[in-house]
Amino acid sequence: MSTPRITVEAEAGQEWDDFVRRQPGWTHFHLSAWQQVIRRVWRHDTIYLAARHPDGSVSAILPLVRIRSPLFGHFLCSLPFVNYGGPLGDEAGVRALAAHATTLAASTGVDLTEFRSYQPLPLELPVSHRKVTVVLDLPAQDPASLLKRLDAKVRNQVRRPAKEGVRFEFGRAQVAPFFAVFSEHMRDLGTPTQPLQLFETLADTFPDDCWFGCAWLGDVPIAGGCGFRWGTEFEMTWASALRAHAKLSPNMGLYWAFMERAIADGLTLFNFGRCSVDSGTHRFKRQWGSRDVPLWWYQAARGLAKTPSPDDSRFALGPKIWRHLPVAVANRLGPPIVRLIP
Repeated sequence: MSTPRITVEAEAGQEWDDFVRRQPGWTHFHLSAWQQVIRRVWRHDTIYLAARHPDGSVSAILPLVRIRSPLFGHFLCSLPFVNYGGPLGDEAGVRALAAHATTLAASTGVDLTEFRSYQPLPLELPVSHRKVTVVLDLPAQDPASLLKRLDAKVRNQVRRPAKEGVRFEFGRAQVAPFFAVFSEHMRDLGTPTQPLQLFETLADTFPDDCWFGCAWLGDVPIAGGCGFRWGTEFEMTWASALRAHAKLSPNMGLYWAFMERAIADGLTLFNFGRCSVDSGTHRFKRQWGSRDVPLWWYQAARGLAKTPSPDDSRFALGPKIWRHLPVAVANRLGPPIVRLIP
């Protein structure tokens, strides 16, 4: 069997996307337009690789992003900031791409190479399962049957916002309100926020597949979500709610509104996104009757290098200070920091 030829796709496009959509385990984050999003918003170098058969046809793909930070380290990640993006394709192609990436990493001083996969890969690399994703099977065109499956307490929390006058809206106009809620919530957590530009770019780049929704109390947005549809699946990638309105359970109503929309669109799987096992976020996601799916994050590290974590004692002071910043200041300082944390 001949060794696949590796090509660098300076501008991945239709050929790339057609191949991606034929692969088991593909996700929205494998699509070629993310290459331009990453360049435009985060200004990182993208290395989109394809393995090709002797006739030139694609056998596997691997989107990579290089992140250099004097504080956090030097990374090659597939893909940073999101949950998936590892190699897709046949076994020979996936192996060839991983070998090419790790050789590239070694020759350019990369501390950590990470392939974030939704499924097991034929690679002899250490794999991290420190994160799981949580998914819920959706009934066909029948949100009422899903509501009946929920625990009585969860059903009450789902219904509470509407009883209190909260309404839910979707569309491009929800981007700015979503960001207002999201950025305040991130400040409260002590975590730098992604920039508003990211969400505006996503809404414009993926007008059909990127959904924005908000919960409104009068003229005030009190919860917001942003996620992506691909195949028969929807992932809630970012979601937040204001603590001041927690008694209204706006987050529960918001998730339910997204589920109803997914069911109406004929989707069969609701993906709550990644989390750490036994965390508060994990418990929130499991209360819907959902199930865990392990994530397969393959890593090639130099020395003891690892992905930056808020649990790292070296950075413990940062969140404590961040929580006391005015939101406007946190929104200005956050994006230059968070772009360096994959």
